Amino acid sequence: MIIFWIRNMSSPEIKKATLANRPMPWRFFLLFILSSVFASLLEYFHLPAALLLGPMIASIFVTIKGAKLALPKPLFLMAQGTLGWMIAGHLPTNIYLEITQEWPLFLLGTCSTIVASSLLGWLLSRTGLLPGTTAIWGSSPGAASVMTIMSESYGADMRLVAFMQYLRVACCALAAMVVATLFNVEAAKPIDWFATSSPYHFMITVMMSVVTVWLGTKLRLPGGAMLLSIAVGMLVKFSGWFPIELPYWYLAISFGILGWGIGFRFSPAVLRHALHVFPHVLGAIIALIVINGGFAMLLVLFADIDPLTAFLATSPGGADSVAIIAASTHADVAFVMAMQIMRFFVVLVAGPMLARWLSVNKRLPAGH
Repeated sequence: MIIFWIRNMSSPEIKKATLANRPMPWRFFLLFILSSVFASLLEYFHLPAALLLGPMIASIFVTIKGAKLALPKPLFLMAQGTLGWMIAGHLPTNIYLEITQEWPLFLLGTCSTIVASSLLGWLLSRTGLLPGTTAIWGSSPGAASVMTIMSESYGADMRLVAFMQYLRVACCALAAMVVATLFNVEAAKPIDWFATSSPYHFMITVMMSVVTVWLGTKLRLPGGAMLLSIAVGMLVKFSGWFPIELPYWYLAISFGILGWGIGFRFSPAVLRHALHVFPHVLGAIIALIVINGGFAMLLVLFADIDPLTAFLATSPGGADSVAIIAASTHADVAFVMAMQIMRFFVVLVAGPMLARWLSVNKRLPAGH
């Protein structure tokens, strides 16, 4: 289905079709309608990151059709800041206690996943199918949206990184759901889109997000708008200064903006390239899932961790969907999320250095 969609989106007929002669409000209206339809369809099938992927698919479609839309940069940066505050707000308060009590397991689980994904990313980069550090960033087992946004600051092609990251998220979520069905996963609870415990705390969170985005931009840090938001959000979360309040409707808008910002960068040439590398990327993803399944078995055999908890903890993608599945079963949610969050922060800190180191030989001229 993915191959069929990409092939049709990059076909000559699509490239010739254009929305450029349509009024600008009509183009944005079409974008909004398509985003809502795609996001609703993905949500219906309980696919991860639906609120980001739906708008991203819609924006790719209208861009290929010649809509020539663009987002104001401050809007895209604010959406990144919201993502950072959301990540900080979802950190369990007992995460440090969980890690310190069983640090050898977390160290083994984190390092094994990072080593496996880095090796596969390096092997993929050696094929020359992907430019620069794209293969390495696309294989990084951090949060997909964070890795996608950060990758552009380090010489990778954000569009192809997004393709790789969200394909892995989908595959990992599917594998996790298959395993979890053996343990009678409960149906997900309906979302209350407008629920908020305190409008005051929501306003404070948004104002703090504006400040961290502005400061991160002024400091010229790679991915600074999001990274500084995560850092300050963690400080707020663990100090108890105020509760981080981000209602679902606000998150949906932010995710939609992120999806549009990524999708607007696509072109027919990029889609054709994604189709060309699809078999290689899918093969690397399947290999990574199998390798991490082996690590999960080691946790079961030598650390007496139950199979579902071990599989979810070592899953190399889709921390949000993994959290939902873990909470719906008798899996150890604290252990699963502590492992996922620890790996995320290690990749966040070490990712840029690792990407540069692994790709340095690829950039050297022949004969050197």
